[in-house]
Amino acid sequence: MDAPYRTVLVGTDGSPTATRAVLRASAVARVSEAKFLVAFVGDPREGEAVLDRIVATLAGTLPVPETRLLTGDPADALLGLAGAERVDLIVVGNKGMSGAQRFLLGSVPNKISHRAGCDVLVAYTRHATP
Repeated sequence: MDAPYRTVLVGTDGSPTATRAVLRASAVARVSEAKFLVAFVGDPREGEAVLDRIVATLAGTLPVPETRLLTGDPADALLGLAGAERVDLIVVGNKGMSGAQRFLLGSVPNKISHRAGCDVLVAYTRHATP
């Protein structure tokens, strides 16, 4: 059996479905005793609010998430962060429902799953109600 994951990354847009993926990533990171990264790709002001909500949602759980604000194409930004941080698991949601419809909308998980240099977990988020 392979060693547990050392660094887990999940992206979020703040939607309920993305939050479901964050919760799944948190659980995997906890079991693996891994470093846990939560990233937002987009407008920094919006991202700060989204990441603050995620940190509040995860308050009292381990591991404590490290947050990152990124810009650019969501898949490219997450893959770049994954390489820089030596991530060995990226968690993505299978369906997005954000108003901006720019993150976790099928194409992002698809790009990540085909281009990642590490394991990718696609969390079922279709009927998410975190």
